[in-house]
Amino acid sequence: MYKYSYSQQEEVRSMKIKNNRLEALRLIISSQQLGSQEELLNALQKEGFKLTQATLSRDLKQLKVAKAATMGGNYVYVLPNESMYKRVSTPSTVREMMQISGFVSLRFSGNMAIIKTRPGYASSIAWNIDNSALPQLLGSIAGADTIFVALKEGVPHEEVINALSVVIPNIK
Repeated sequence: MYKYSYSQQEEVRSMKIKNNRLEALRLIISSQQLGSQEELLNALQKEGFKLTQATLSRDLKQLKVAKAATMGGNYVYVLPNESMYKRVSTPSTVREMMQISGFVSLRFSGNMAIIKTRPGYASSIAWNIDNSALPQLLGSIAGADTIFVALKEGVPHEEVINALSVVIPNIK
């Protein structure tokens, strides 16, 4: 079984924290009308994320967040047009929303894996997989609700599941 070095473990842990923070940020923006970075920082802090304004700015840029005018003439943060994060009128808490994963199932065939997701979730999960640089995987291709994952030769499926659990916590 593949053993992670201390620095690799730290990198994986850091990536998991960032992925969780980005997911929380998406959910906050899609469920609240916030118009300043200070409001976003406060909302993230209420969810247990402590970060600087500079880190928040980088996260907003990575998520391609923009500001749009509301009917009342105020400007609020909005996400790119992705069906997964449409603004909801009766929001749940971020913690409740993060419990609902887009992941549905995982199946293997040789050095290939197919991940089924809820509609609209595949591309963001695949993006997280590819940007996690997991050493067991070569890469992924996503559709609307399906992700094809190419595995490195000889990597046990259990090891792949353990590696993917960094990106998809409820995969086990």
